[in-house]
Amino acid sequence: MKPTVFQDVWKHLKLTENASKWLILVGVTLIFVAIHYPNLVPSVAHYKIGDVVEKDIKAKKDFLVEDIEATEANRLKAMEEVLSVFDHDTSLLTSLTTAVHRAFDIQRRHQEAEKALQQPVLPNLAPTDNGPHRRIVEADRFGERKSQFEQTAGMKIDAESYALLEREGFHQRIEDAVVQILTNILDNGVIGNKDLLLREMDRGILLRDLESGAETILLRLKSIYGLDQARSMVRIIGSPVLAQESAAVRNLVVEIAQSLIQPNIAYNRKETEERRRRAYESAKPVLYQIKAGEMLMREGERVTAEHLMKLNALKDQEQTRSALFGVAGSALIMAFLLSTAYILLRHLSPFLRQNADKHLLFLASILVTFFLLVRVAFSFIESISSSLSYGITPISLLFAIPLASGSMTTCLFMGMNPAAILSVVLASASALLFQGRFEIMFFFLMNSLMAAYCVKRCRERRVFIRAGFTIGLLNVGLATAICFYEIRVSSFELIWSWTFAFLGGVLTGVLASGVAPLFEWAFGYTTDITLLELANLDRPILRRLLLEAPGTYHHSVIVGSMVEAAASEIGANPLLAKVCGYYHDIGKIRKPLYFIENQAGGKNRHDKLAPSMSKRILAAHVKDGVEMAKENKLGQAIIDAIQQHHGTSLMRFFYEKARQQRSDQDINPDDFRYPGPKPQTREAGLVMLADVVEAASRTLENPTPARIQGLVQNLINKVFSDGQLDDCELTLRDLHNIAKVFTRILNAIHHHRIEYPDQLVVIGGKAIHGRIDQQPTKTEAGPAKGDPPEGAGHIKRLGIS
Repeated sequence: MKPTVFQDVWKHLKLTENASKWLILVGVTLIFVAIHYPNLVPSVAHYKIGDVVEKDIKAKKDFLVEDIEATEANRLKAMEEVLSVFDHDTSLLTSLTTAVHRAFDIQRRHQEAEKALQQPVLPNLAPTDNGPHRRIVEADRFGERKSQFEQTAGMKIDAESYALLEREGFHQRIEDAVVQILTNILDNGVIGNKDLLLREMDRGILLRDLESGAETILLRLKSIYGLDQARSMVRIIGSPVLAQESAAVRNLVVEIAQSLIQPNIAYNRKETEERRRRAYESAKPVLYQIKAGEMLMREGERVTAEHLMKLNALKDQEQTRSALFGVAGSALIMAFLLSTAYILLRHLSPFLRQNADKHLLFLASILVTFFLLVRVAFSFIESISSSLSYGITPISLLFAIPLASGSMTTCLFMGMNPAAILSVVLASASALLFQGRFEIMFFFLMNSLMAAYCVKRCRERRVFIRAGFTIGLLNVGLATAICFYEIRVSSFELIWSWTFAFLGGVLTGVLASGVAPLFEWAFGYTTDITLLELANLDRPILRRLLLEAPGTYHHSVIVGSMVEAAASEIGANPLLAKVCGYYHDIGKIRKPLYFIENQAGGKNRHDKLAPSMSKRILAAHVKDGVEMAKENKLGQAIIDAIQQHHGTSLMRFFYEKARQQRSDQDINPDDFRYPGPKPQTREAGLVMLADVVEAASRTLENPTPARIQGLVQNLINKVFSDGQLDDCELTLRDLHNIAKVFTRILNAIHHHRIEYPDQLVVIGGKAIHGRIDQQPTKTEAGPAKGDPPEGAGHIKRLGIS
């Protein structure tokens, strides 16, 4: 048989024994915490406006509640108090006056240069007039000068105004008048859209100097010019400045100043909004205190906005402790599971000593599987609870959860004690999901224990269904008790509770019968149902043993009967012991004629073999038997029994033969021992004892009860003295009872037959031809010749009442 799925995975992990146990424990704990985390931390009821409060909620300690409306009003007020930010570009006036000065200066230099070029070299010579060509050249040069002036000054001017400037020679008084007017107007401030400014009349604005960064609160906003207003003010402001100038020059200066004026104040929307956002966020919340013990919500009240405000504040307070509660809950779960593992590994060591990792992994798989089952069922019940009708309640649906299947499956593979411990764990975990309700834990604990008890001796598939009906009836009783405990005794609720409770019992049996083969396959367990199938003597491997090695087959059947009776006497598993007895020698099929029980005509093939070769052939039947058991998928328990049924016992006949043949050499007895290991279970120990005793009993020439008793006693003592039973936990009391059972069975097999005379026998005066069935045999007056002597080699007289 190939390694089971989990055995193969575990083998590749290459973990030490302690590391594997901790890995299982930590893994189950993490899964448990993940499934139950919401229930491990304090929870506050969830309500919305208009809901009816189910129970009173009080403050457990002092805490502060934020008045959301007042806080919002406070934040809006802080935001409104932030003044709008306007940027003042003081550098604009400097750049404009610089441009004016430069433009006038350049034009004056051009005029001086042209005058120098037009001065005649000889006084008697006059400039020549070329007519139209000269006028075209003059026009082009005029246009170039005008364009240069406009580009330098940063403005547009018409040809007549520019011609006037040239006639005036770009006089300094005109330049100074333009600069003075610009300075007066821009120093006052000019804004492009005065409507934005007038909106802030009541509060003022924050005027920020872009050059220095200085900020000034400005309240007199009407004094700032709009762009159109500023251009209108040019003529007014320029009147006293240009009082001595002609009307043409005054108009020229006004035109230039109006063209140069630009807004030097602008609204900074981005900066304003950013400052208001910071003010909004920095505003402190409005809080008021709730005292410890103060009633927050009363049962029966309708939830209002104020209630929700207090409830949310309470949730915020609880969330700060959630992490601590989660850690504490995880630690408690770890301690709980660790204690459970300790009980299983220590107090149940006879059962779990072998393959402890496999058993722990199986229990962990059962826990995780049924944790998830309860979690899914709980989520489903929550999702449909609001739409239930016809008297169906969430707790009625809860009765249908087949949680007891976990205990049933565990008992099937590991027995009642581990199943009972698992029932406590599963019931406690399930109650935690349902707010730790005691009645829920009691319900699941009782039906889980009943489920384990019902399959304690499961040898038929129909036991699951019968157990399901039994659990269903128990569930009905428990559901009734819970309904009366919660004062829910309406007829509809009782009927639905009974229905789902009974359905839950049936589902328990069905689910267990379905998952049991999966776990059996995954972990390599062998159930009593499987053993019953293997105990069928018509199985192919046993039929082959009958045909190819009939002596071994007869021996195996007798050994099976002997160990079954002895197992019942000492409290071991009689079915497992019997099946192990049937299959313990199947390895002899490959070389049947090398074993004495299959030899006929007095020919012994070992007479022509060296003792060492004979030893190899005999030892090989154990290895061959293990291989054949794996090929036929007999299960790990039977494979172990085949491998252990000779332990490390000595093949004394071939050892002595080797000593005789090589008297001049020291023969190591360990070279003539079976490879082992020694029996690890009581069933394997029984098979070893029965194998030895049954084989030896065939050599008795006159198998009287006394001889059989002495033989059994002597052989069991020898096996015990050789240390072959050290690992299988058979006590001296067990050995005494085993000897009694073996003696009784062998006496029945080897009982004396009565020699019936062929002549007529007279009974009561009548001649009857036949047998005298009632005639007792002669009793022996003393021990027969050849009886095993009692002496120092005997540790204890076993099997004597």
